[in-house]
Amino acid sequence: MAFFRRGQQAPRLAPELDDTALGRVLKAVGSARGPGPQDLVIAQVERLLQDTRDDWDRRCHRVRVLAAAAPALARGWRLRRPRDPDALLLHGWSELPADPRAATAAFRLAADALPGDPTPWVGALAALRLLARPSTELTPVWREIHARDPWHREAHLQMLGYLSPEEQGSQMALRDFVEDVIAVMPYGVPAACLPLTAAVRQYHRDLDSGGIRAIGLGRYWSQPHVAPLLDQALDHWLRPSHPRHAAVVADLGLLAYALARALRPGDAAPVFDAIGGLVTAWPWGHDGDPVERYTYWSRR
Repeated sequence: MAFFRRGQQAPRLAPELDDTALGRVLKAVGSARGPGPQDLVIAQVERLLQDTRDDWDRRCHRVRVLAAAAPALARGWRLRRPRDPDALLLHGWSELPADPRAATAAFRLAADALPGDPTPWVGALAALRLLARPSTELTPVWREIHARDPWHREAHLQMLGYLSPEEQGSQMALRDFVEDVIAVMPYGVPAACLPLTAAVRQYHRDLDSGGIRAIGLGRYWSQPHVAPLLDQALDHWLRPSHPRHAAVVADLGLLAYALARALRPGDAAPVFDAIGGLVTAWPWGHDGDPVERYTYWSRR
């Protein structure tokens, strides 16, 4: 039998994180069969998205999770109510992986319907990234997002991916972007995970390279430009007064992963306790099954 700390639930993949309202709707989505139940679930999804009001960070989190879990429902809602801004938005996100051009068209309509909402623009940014479009096309979209929500978590992570050497950027472009963001980032914003996310992604690059960098990874987390990221996050993110945003549990999971790989189990223990067994596919899935890897490191 696996050992877990007192009060801690068995680890499980939880795309909803600690958003219990979203979790309830996801369960309803999974059990809906036929047009009648689907109508009821669509009504629940509509209320859930409307309840976010102008909490754009949570709205984007809910849209992304629902789109991944219920693409058929998103298509059905769009067909029934082709001009509904929430239906357009959800359908656009559900179309992203398969048809980013079609998703862009839906995002454009959603942006027109809800001009103050950054979520369609974040979706458009993700679509341009998937299409590997030049930065000249991303820049105006980034400005639209920044004008509505300058510290949008998902938008910053999309830019981090776009500027990576695996995509349309380089190590220099990536470093410049992260440093520019850090220089002006206020305390407690949803995008605060950006520098640590960049560090974990670089760790994975070095790990996957199989060369000299991989050999020296034992010292990666003690480097002077990396170690402070762990210490600062450890100092701030567990405070009861620290602002909570929709993906704070994912950020804590990222911190737990980094502390575990840095061989700092004493520091990682309270972070694992705060996560409560809610596992995200990344970064834990980089090394194998995410729940198994989370369980292994949380027991050390």
